[in-house]
Amino acid sequence: MAQLRIAMAQVNPTVGDLDGNCRLVLDYARRAHEAGAHLAVFPELVVTGYPVEDLALRNSFVSASIKAVAALAEQLAQEGLGELPVGVGYLSRRVGVGERYGQPAGAPQNAFALLYRGRVEVTSAKHHLPNYGVFDEFRHFVPGEALPVVRLHGVDVAFAVCEDLWQGGGPVAAARRARAGLLVTVNASPYERDKDNVRLELCQRRAREIGAAVGYVNMSGGQDELIFDGDSLIVDSEGELVARAPKFAEDLFVTDLALPAAADSGEGPVSEEPAQAVDGVRVVRHLLSPEPVAAYAPDPPVLTPRADPASDVGEVYRALVVGVRDYARKNGFASAAVALSGGIDSAVSITVAVDALGPDRVHALLLPSKYSSEHSVSDAEELVKRQGISARTVAIAPIVAAFEESITLEGLAAENLQARVRGTLLMGLSNQEGHLVLATGNKSELATGYSTLYGDSVGGFAPIKDCWKSLVWELARWRNAAAERAGEVPPIPENSIAKPPSAELRPGQLDTDSLPDYDLLDGLLDAYVGTDQGMRELTSAGYDPELVRRVIRMVDRAEYKRRQYPPGPKISSRNFGRDRRLPITNRWTPPD
Repeated sequence: MAQLRIAMAQVNPTVGDLDGNCRLVLDYARRAHEAGAHLAVFPELVVTGYPVEDLALRNSFVSASIKAVAALAEQLAQEGLGELPVGVGYLSRRVGVGERYGQPAGAPQNAFALLYRGRVEVTSAKHHLPNYGVFDEFRHFVPGEALPVVRLHGVDVAFAVCEDLWQGGGPVAAARRARAGLLVTVNASPYERDKDNVRLELCQRRAREIGAAVGYVNMSGGQDELIFDGDSLIVDSEGELVARAPKFAEDLFVTDLALPAAADSGEGPVSEEPAQAVDGVRVVRHLLSPEPVAAYAPDPPVLTPRADPASDVGEVYRALVVGVRDYARKNGFASAAVALSGGIDSAVSITVAVDALGPDRVHALLLPSKYSSEHSVSDAEELVKRQGISARTVAIAPIVAAFEESITLEGLAAENLQARVRGTLLMGLSNQEGHLVLATGNKSELATGYSTLYGDSVGGFAPIKDCWKSLVWELARWRNAAAERAGEVPPIPENSIAKPPSAELRPGQLDTDSLPDYDLLDGLLDAYVGTDQGMRELTSAGYDPELVRRVIRMVDRAEYKRRQYPPGPKISSRNFGRDRRLPITNRWTPPD
């Protein structure tokens, strides 16, 4: 067996910040060198950030990425790090082929590079291009056709990119045929609830298939609505978990591995092996260092413990915090503003913001109307006191009255006027003071259209957009319990959690006047929105047929509202946004 110390850097790049991302790689490569690593690897498209979306279709951006990687290789060598192979994801292009119908012009590729001794020593590109859920890679990239296998200190190490591990055949089959001792995959795999063990089980299955250890390095941090949770890991050739990095944190994850030495000497130039081509993927071998390193005492592996998988509400909460923190930071917002009503949605939204940005950077605006209950105002004031944030109160009744003197509005139109006055005040505050306005709507409201355009939908980011109302209550209880365990005052007043939800736009109004009980509604919505179950499946599951018809009708009619809602952190397997795309103009009525 040969020894190899691998450093996997689950870092948090920013899309488009090539200089900053390269500085990030340089910093972590230096730390990997100081830790005695023989190989350092970084996530998918770390140089450009991920996802680049239609930036991939701009030749200037692709050229800048290629140039940045070459410059990074030179800088690594100049700083004494040239002997450390550094693997990075970047945006490249396929050369030497003509344009093909149906493929992106300019042939951009989601690529991998191994930097060594001041130059780009190895390049390859992602073979399997995902085109489901949040991914549009068929639109943006052309596939790669090679699996690089690098002889490093006497071990054959294969490199693949994200989806290449998720799909059978292709690079996975090529790695098996190449008899690699280690398969390293660079990833930008977004967070979803319950995805934790899916990744581990995938790596275990692939390790057993190819008879080699698998290293999985993942991105961390937030990018628009996507959250990358890290959770990098290594399994041995039998599929046993060797090491695992923390979640929702940048980390340099260093692990000593005992790996099978390559069967042959490996001496000679770079070689292609067309005979080993599998599913359109050829093996390309590269020689960096044929001799194993001298034997050394390995450090114990890091195996970050996982919480009880049956209770993942805390992970969801951490994902929301990361989403708000990075959206604000990466878009240049130093502070956030939230309309605080005393209800559960605004309470959880503002608590997430405080945990993400700090209490001195979160500003509450209390906007009571003539229908606001006394307890709503007092609950909002109590939350402000508990969390130590700044707040101001603006009674909106006189402003609403001024509108009503100019135009006669009744019923729903009059109710919505109150929400729109609040939205106007929030955006005015944002323009004046530069705050990021956080919308406080939840997924149940967005699904059913129970929200006011240009009112409670106003904002630049929506922390609980992908959380069903029932989950919002769970998040509040979890956060309060976490505070109690830490000996702190629970941040959310109990009355905000316990009282029946209400928009308070008319006397005595409750959500249940317009919507079914949320425990019932959320289950039905999750089935219809999350898995596309139709009338037949939903009624077979026990839901009342008339309720199903009513809910489906509400969801389908509200698409135009959802299109105009701000982005928010994706925490489910199917969010409103990149995951679910339906026409606004739509006369399709599902059959019974």
